[in-house]
Amino acid sequence: MKRMGALQVQTPKMFEGFNSMGKAAKRNGALDEKTKELIALGIAISTRCDSCIGFHVKSLVRLGTTRAELCEALEMIAYMGGGPSIAYGAKALEAFDEFQTT
Repeated sequence: MKRMGALQVQTPKMFEGFNSMGKAAKRNGALDEKTKELIALGIAISTRCDSCIGFHVKSLVRLGTTRAELCEALEMIAYMGGGPSIAYGAKALEAFDEFQTT
């Protein structure tokens, strides 16, 4: 979060645009926000973005995702992404457990 905050200070217009796009993408429609966050987590894991994994797992905790729901999603992500997705899925599960306790 500190790194992103430092960049945001230097590039506020970029962050405004990115945050606006995120709000539009996350709005409830045919898919609810939790489903969209699970999709985003799959992309974060497959692109191996540690920060993105943290942001989306934190959102999933906020949205009331259960550990069982997360693990089921991680199975699908691992199926599609193989070994590297298993390793990054383990990071996502660790983050979930950490955010659950805070």
